[in-house]
Formats: sequence, C-alpha cells, structure tokens
Amino acid sequence: MRAGVYPSVLFVCAEIYPLAKTGGLADVCAALPAALANEGIDVRLMLPAYPTVLAGVEAVRQVRLLSGGGRILNARMPDSGLPIYLFDQPDLFARPGGPYQDPDRRDWPDNHRRFAAFCAAAATLALDGDIDGWVPDLVHAHDWHTALIPALFGLQTRPHPPSVLTIHNLAYQGNFPAGEAIEAGVPEALLHTGAAEFYGQMSFLKAGISTADRLTTVSPTYAREILAPECGAGLDGLLRSRAKDLVGILNGVDPEVWNPASDIYLSHRFTTHDLTGKRAGKAALQRELGLDPDPDVPMVCFVNRLTHQKMADVMLDVLPALAERGIQFALHGEGDNALQSAFTAAAGQSPNIALRVGYQEGLAHRLTAAADISLIPSRFEPCGLTALYAMHYGTLPVIRPVGGLADSVVDAGDATVPILGATGFSFAEESAEGLLAGLDRALFRFHHQDTWRRMQRTAMERDFSWRAAARRYLTVYGELVPGFAASGPTANAVLLELDGERRIA
Repeated sequence: MRAGVYPSVLFVCAEIYPLAKTGGLADVCAALPAALANEGIDVRLMLPAYPTVLAGVEAVRQVRLLSGGGRILNARMPDSGLPIYLFDQPDLFARPGGPYQDPDRRDWPDNHRRFAAFCAAAATLALDGDIDGWVPDLVHAHDWHTALIPALFGLQTRPHPPSVLTIHNLAYQGNFPAGEAIEAGVPEALLHTGAAEFYGQMSFLKAGISTADRLTTVSPTYAREILAPECGAGLDGLLRSRAKDLVGILNGVDPEVWNPASDIYLSHRFTTHDLTGKRAGKAALQRELGLDPDPDVPMVCFVNRLTHQKMADVMLDVLPALAERGIQFALHGEGDNALQSAFTAAAGQSPNIALRVGYQEGLAHRLTAAADISLIPSRFEPCGLTALYAMHYGTLPVIRPVGGLADSVVDAGDATVPILGATGFSFAEESAEGLLAGLDRALFRFHHQDTWRRMQRTAMERDFSWRAAARRYLTVYGELVPGFAASGPTANAVLLELDGERRIA
C-alpha cells in the first residue's frame, strides 16, 4: 500500500440492510461502509448468499471456487452500489426463514457449521484475493458470526491482513459443543490454545476477542461496561486483558434511510421546523392500528425485540398502569414466545393497546415517526439505535442510562424547565416503578407543549451522522495499516478511558 493512500477493507457481516435484516446489526453494516467509502476507503462487503440476498443484488458473477462445494460471487449492493462478495453454498444457506432461524423461529441446529464455513470463505478471500487480484489491506469482522476470521489468520504461517472485530452485543457469543464445532471444520488448534475454549464449549466470539488486532464496540459507555462482570457475560477478564486494544465508537444514523423529511415509508413527512406532518401521521397510524384517532392523546411506542434484555417482561407488568394514565400504547416486535403470547392477550383486553408481532420495516418507520414517546427500558444496551432513530423523528425516548443510551440521550432533569440540550428522560431502577417514574416525567412534559416542542427540536437537531463515526474507525484502521495516515479526530470525538489510557472513541 502506498503512503497516504486509504486502505482497502473487507467488511464481513451476517446481515446487511436491505438484503437481510433481523436488527440493528444490518443497519450498521449498510451505513458504515457507505460512510467509509465517502471518506475514500475502498470498502467491499461480504455476506452469506441467503435466498433474499441473491434475489436483491445486481451484476452477479463468480470470482472464486472453494473446496467443500462453495463458491464466492461478486455483485453490487442495490442501494449504495458498493461491491459485495457472497458466500454461496446452497446446502448451508439456501433455506427459508431468516439468517439464523427457520420459519418457526427456531435456531438452525447447524449454525456452527454454517458460519464456520462462512468465516473460512472470508479468510480465503482475504488471503488469496479474487479473480481480479483484489486483496484487502484489512478485514473488519462483525459479531460472533464472523469472529473466527482473525482466529484463522492466527493459524497462518504466511502474511495476512490485520483484523478489527466489532462487538455489537456481547450477550450473543456463538457458543457450541466443542466436538460439534470440530466436526464442522473449526480447527482443533483453536481449542488447544485456549483462544476459543469457553467453559468446555467452543466460542466463536471468544476466538475473535482473543486474536483480532483491534476490538471495537458500539458506544463508549458499553466499552467500559463490558470490562466488569455485570456486563461482561463471562468474557470480562479476557476483555480487561485486551483493554488497550478496545475502543467504543457510537453508531450513527443513515440520513438516506431514517429522515422524517424524505422517509419513503411515510405518507406525511415533516421537518424540525414544521411538525404538521408528524401530527397527521399520528392520526393516520392510529386509524391503521385500530386506536382512537385523537392526536392529542399521548402515544407511546415500543419498537424492539421482546426479550429480557429489553425489559419486555417489565413492560408487560405495567400495561394496566399505562391504561390508567389514558395513553395509547403501540408495540411492534418479536422475540420470546411466552412474552408474545402474553402481550397478545393483553392487547385483546384494552382498546388503547395495539400490537403487531413480527418486524416490518415500513411499520417501524411509521411508528417511530408518529409516536410521541419511545420506550427503551433496557437492562443493558450496547448502542440503542432505536433511541437515535426516535430522536431524529422528534419522538422523545424514555430510557435506562446504560450503554449507548447513556451516551446519546440527554435527560431533561427534574426542574420545571428542562436542562439545556435535553432530548429525553431516564430512570435508573430496573423495575416497573422505575419505568413508570420515567414515563410520568415524560407525560408531564408532554402536557406542556411549548416545552415539549423545544425538546423535540433539540432532539431532531442532534448530529448522529455516520461521517463522525467513520472517521473514528479510520483512526483505528490507521493504527494497523502501514503507510496509512488517518485524519485527526473530529472536534466532537469521545475520549474513552480504559485502564488509565485515553483513546479516541
């Protein structure tokens, strides 16, 4: 690589919007590469060839055959036009359902085999290049599905590109019985060295944390939290040993996708200075959901997974109290089957509760735009893209100040006049009482509309651009690629202190 030239990066993910999406990972893996490309990086994506992916890409051609029946295809993303490599092995990925589960939402029993093969294909591409001779200067892997890649590099005797592993959620580790993992093709040496062994199992994520050249996660606060046992998910000791290589970088918002002034899913668009469309969209969504179309009634939404992490169990407990407060509650998400059934039963007993199980991108946008308040009561939250989207749309979040939520939402305080720059409301106690206390503070502000409008405008004007995040990633890349001189940190860069050392976050 020539001095002063930006590096070429292979960006490896298990899901990328709009081709495959189960959550925020897909949004990040679509928007961040585009932002990096705008900064001059030669970035190319890599994704398994799920059926939806093959149907959604353009200009497909084969660039490498692999042992084991697989091949690597090259194509173009339908929106950004970025190059994307697809690992095509039909016996592993040509299936109905989602990236990780069957149509009945049960994990595929051979996920270890599927993603071990995907990691091996990505490592082969990174080491040997494609048919045109393109070889990356650096590999950026994301979450457990790709975390074997740096571990596979570590077993090589020949030169290999440096690696960055981004941890989007430490709770999902890719842990499998060791014997099954070895049968699936995971090198046994990774278990013998301890890189992948985790309490008698084989852990994809531990393998990556042990061997990647740099580690990042999706907010500065989460980077600190995972160094402690409470949030470390059994890996806090390993992470503390690698603290000097760990950086927290807050995710951003893609203005091409999440923008109330141009959102393709909204029939009523609006701006910071004219919220008329938000009010009209609220009335339209109330009719769509079967709620009373009264724009003056506070509308509270929850657009997220129904899981313990998201405190969905606590929200279920407070539904009667929400009804007593005369608000409308709209929930859109999926997750734990027992919670889904319980919310379905509760929705059938109240005309002020609307439930839509599953995930529809358009409905998520319409709900985020129409609601007044977004509930995000997480027990832990690596980043909290839901809060970033909500603020962008003037929907003020009620949060627990954990992870990226603490980094992005400014609490209004308890005084009559909100503190300067306030964009939402937080509560500390992990309980129904705590959640209701935070919600009551938001409802009090809602009924003082001049104050509410000021907070909405402040929230909508916050800069959560991917450009700022991309430049912080350039700093990380610059530490690994010889001859690459990243531009200096932006003025609003966050400094993360780990073990006494200050690092750009």
